[in-house]
Amino acid sequence: MFRITLPDGSVREVAPGTTPADIAAAIGPGLAKAAIAARVDGELRDIGRAFEGDAQLALVTSRDEADALELARHDYAHVLAEAVQSLFPGTQITFGPSTDDGFYYDFAPKDRPFTEEDLPAIEEAMRKIIAADKPLKRSVVARDRLIADWAAAGETFKAQWAAELPEGEELTVYSSGDDWYDMCRGPHLASTGKLDPAAFKLTRVSGAYWRGDQNNAMLSRVYGTGWLNKKQLDAHLFKLEEAAKRDHRKLGNEMDLFHLQQEAHGSVFWHPKGYMIWRELEAYMRRAIDAAGYREVKTPQVMDARQWEQSGHWGKYRENMFVIPDEVPNVEDEGPIVSNDAEWMALKPMNCPAHVLIFRQGIKSYRDLPLRLYENGCCHRNEPHGALHGLMRVRQFTQDDAHIFCREDQIVAEVQAFCALADRIYKDFGFSYSIKLALRPEKRFGTEEMWDKAENELRDAVAKAGLNTPEYGWEELPGEGAFYAPKLEWHLTDAIGRTWQVGTIQSDRVLPDRLDASYVGEDGERHRPVMLHRAIFGSYERFIGILIEHFAGKLPMWLAPVQAVVATIVSDADGYANEAVAKLKAAGIRTESDLRNEKINYKVREHSLAKVPHLLVVGKREAEEGTVAVRSLGGEGQKVMPLDEAIEWLRGEALPPDLC
Repeated sequence: MFRITLPDGSVREVAPGTTPADIAAAIGPGLAKAAIAARVDGELRDIGRAFEGDAQLALVTSRDEADALELARHDYAHVLAEAVQSLFPGTQITFGPSTDDGFYYDFAPKDRPFTEEDLPAIEEAMRKIIAADKPLKRSVVARDRLIADWAAAGETFKAQWAAELPEGEELTVYSSGDDWYDMCRGPHLASTGKLDPAAFKLTRVSGAYWRGDQNNAMLSRVYGTGWLNKKQLDAHLFKLEEAAKRDHRKLGNEMDLFHLQQEAHGSVFWHPKGYMIWRELEAYMRRAIDAAGYREVKTPQVMDARQWEQSGHWGKYRENMFVIPDEVPNVEDEGPIVSNDAEWMALKPMNCPAHVLIFRQGIKSYRDLPLRLYENGCCHRNEPHGALHGLMRVRQFTQDDAHIFCREDQIVAEVQAFCALADRIYKDFGFSYSIKLALRPEKRFGTEEMWDKAENELRDAVAKAGLNTPEYGWEELPGEGAFYAPKLEWHLTDAIGRTWQVGTIQSDRVLPDRLDASYVGEDGERHRPVMLHRAIFGSYERFIGILIEHFAGKLPMWLAPVQAVVATIVSDADGYANEAVAKLKAAGIRTESDLRNEKINYKVREHSLAKVPHLLVVGKREAEEGTVAVRSLGGEGQKVMPLDEAIEWLRGEALPPDLC
């Protein structure tokens, strides 16, 4: 008999062959119906998989949403694969995992790549499989037999995958009814009928290389989103629709902020209006860091490869760096461009080694610490073409980067002060956030003692700042730290509930040691400083992209590139409109005029699309009375007021947060 311990501490003795479903049925019919899977000794398993010995058991229901969604999405992927093979005979299956909001499956079609026109038919076939309520059964198959079965069925990709696994290993297979199966670790729901046929939608088709290698065959990847019920699906689709409206690339074009093109792949062409947003953010951040005791520096774009080798980046980050020869020799046209013995340089992917070099200039005393060096540092990283995405992921970017060199006894206070600064800045932009602690990765520099100290210092600082609470989503992330330091991460929540990892602070003892940074202590001896790497925006490019989407282009007035437009109804008001623009500009309000011979409704629509906060409409009457009719973006109707009163009101609206 096996002893099965339940969450309440009670123990049930059961015979071999008993399953979690049997225990759920023994407890009661309600639980038997609700239970969809089980956690056995912490491992998520099929509800119908028999116990293998004494175990701790927790039954999983749809109320356990994270587990239930993972199971459902995994099942949707299998149902997708079965549906595609039923519709398109000869199609080979490969991989089909669940994702954060759904699932996908990669296929090798027999005749042609799939297109989005195929999706409605595939969805209908999936619903038929769900309606058939086909049992999903787990079985263990010998590796060699499974390879032979896949090969006989013409499934060359599956046969290759199975052949890469260790010899003699037993593999698990899940069958859907009697006529379809896939190799899979599981777990799965008990049957396809446990899925809600109205809670999924196929979303798009794209190309994907087998095993992610561009040297391999091109496959067709079908994406879908899957949920536990239609209400969840509808909410997700609404969010996707809203996200599409807020897409910073679309709004950036409509608002004439920036563009990207092949001639500078992964770099941004900022237009005057877009760069005005940048300048306002830069000025805001400078006021914040000046008040917090930082000293701004500027460091070179290109540094010798030996410096990057010494810092450790050459070995850990080389594939992401742009490398150039120190000198290109004079050669004949037919000769090599670069000689083999060339000295190598690299565009900096980060600012930290350069800041250490500034710290090392001159002798530093313990009295000089903490030393806070800040830089709006332009960096370059060789991101793959397929990973680039508007402003969110680029190859050239500028960080609001700073490094705090401090003594051991100053670390917690400095991190706590940074937490307060980040809190103020994020709240100025209307963001809520959560904080995560990313812990030591498997591959890292430094001793275990150094990592223990660094992780505990970050924990202590967050606790003293009062931020290690459920309200701030406090969580520890094993293995996700940098190779040289653990880090605190700030995850912002935007207006439609998406999260963005932006700010960080890292407690680093490795780089000061590798780059020989030191200060003279009170004892007259040399000591290593601790180096706190920190950023709040992360990068200006990405933060501007997030702001555009968060505000749906309707930026706070102090950030808006054009804060007001004076638009005429009739040409007789042109002179007054120009006078009004001059007064508004003199008051520091970024203003343009619109004197075109167009109807006022056309002008209103156009400036609303450009997300101008305030439109000041003037006609013959306003010119005679010295007034303006103010239409505010997102507001209803208009308000007529004297021009001077409107200017004072707009000046107040245009003040940055720290000046209000």
